[in-house]
Amino acid sequence: MEDYRLKNRDLEVEDFIEGILNGNRVMLAKAITLVESNNSKHFLKAQKIIEILLSQKKESIRIGITGIPGVGKSTFIDTFGCFLCDMGYRVAVLAIDPSSQVSKGSIMGDKTRMERLAKHPNSFIRPSPSGGNLGGVNRKTRETIILCEAAGYDVILVETMGVGQAEYVVREMVDFFLLLVITGAGDDLQRIKRGIMELPDLIVVHKADGENLEKAIMTMHEYNQMLRYITPYTLGWTPQAVNASSINETGIDEIWNIINKFERYTKKSNIFDKRRDEQKWNWLHDLIKQELSDRFYQHPQVKQQLEIYEENIIKGKKSVSASALELINLFLFDAK
Repeated sequence: MEDYRLKNRDLEVEDFIEGILNGNRVMLAKAITLVESNNSKHFLKAQKIIEILLSQKKESIRIGITGIPGVGKSTFIDTFGCFLCDMGYRVAVLAIDPSSQVSKGSIMGDKTRMERLAKHPNSFIRPSPSGGNLGGVNRKTRETIILCEAAGYDVILVETMGVGQAEYVVREMVDFFLLLVITGAGDDLQRIKRGIMELPDLIVVHKADGENLEKAIMTMHEYNQMLRYITPYTLGWTPQAVNASSINETGIDEIWNIINKFERYTKKSNIFDKRRDEQKWNWLHDLIKQELSDRFYQHPQVKQQLEIYEENIIKGKKSVSASALELINLFLFDAK
């Protein structure tokens, strides 16, 4: 329970560190709010917290979960998360949601969609509103993962909204990537999307129950045939397709066994640690590019001249390459 004395004053970095390391969920939530804030003072405090907690190395497995809308991601996470919590694991769910254009907050209501898991004492659920900016999700979700691991959560589930570029962003911040599919509902089109199919370490044909079970078995075989012709994302690992039902809670233990097998293999082959190192490297360079881009477009002189350049390009008065170089030089010269 939150210390009543902390309510009457601003929380210091030390308060956050102590609370998070003691597994205080209220303090963890407050720290994540700092990470998500666009306030410069909050950003600086959040970075101090992150840097201190980075030294508190704790073992965890980070699992990305994606799938098209309607595939039952939240239902699956609810069942899978409860399965893990009942085994004694502490599970944190970070759901990357589309954001309200008014409040910029999450609009999908993850805790109401994961009712059982939200009530479990070993779980922590937090939406990560995208704000329409995947670059922001990239930083904020990664830093939230660090906070959750420091708080003792040893299984981190990162759910994507299941549309577009978010899958690639999440793939670059997790150890294991799971793709949920269902029979019908546009899955024939989904199977054609080779780029997405190269990302998962496991495909789960969801809702394999009742009258749909026979179709699910056929779909599983089709995916396993197709996976033979796709280069796996994880070197030396052979992705496979399995069936699962969140309603009947079947196939859930098999999925966890496959994830454990994957973790053992990647740690033994040093792929696990190497991937995390590469992710940090990519994260650094992605944030540099994002920050430079943001500063460029917010620069007063650039904002003043950009529309003029755009108009001249459309009218054929200026070349695109020359215009880009002149605008960049305008930004750089003024920044000196």
